Amino acid sequence: MLHKILCVDDDPITLMLYKMVIAKASFTEEIITAKNGQEAMDYYEKLKADNDTRCPELIFLDLNMPVMGGWEFLDNFIKKEYQEFNTKTKVIVLSSTIDPTDIEKSKTYPIVIDFLSKPITKEMLEDLKDKL
Repeated sequence: MLHKILCVDDDPITLMLYKMVIAKASFTEEIITAKNGQEAMDYYEKLKADNDTRCPELIFLDLNMPVMGGWEFLDNFIKKEYQEFNTKTKVIVLSSTIDPTDIEKSKTYPIVIDFLSKPITKEMLEDLKDKL
């Protein structure tokens, strides 16, 4: 079981569904949510400022969000200052559209371990346990 997961999605119903499925699968002890990439970056800024190394081991990341989308979040998150502070976090991109271009682009980010179609299911989480 993971200690902490961050779910980044602008849809509150999707976030609620993630929480329910993740809890039902006993996949993590704690679920943090952010409504967009900027909120997620702010969360990591706070962890860094507090020197709190208990970072999420996994991020479920939506691509299309207002303020800061998933690609922009990834571009910021792979910067040296975050990778030195946070070496263990992996990212799962979750998208409602499976665009082959997006799948290929996601492979250019070493921290992205999978690209999955929404919504997440208990079966997806079971498969993910083998990758983590």
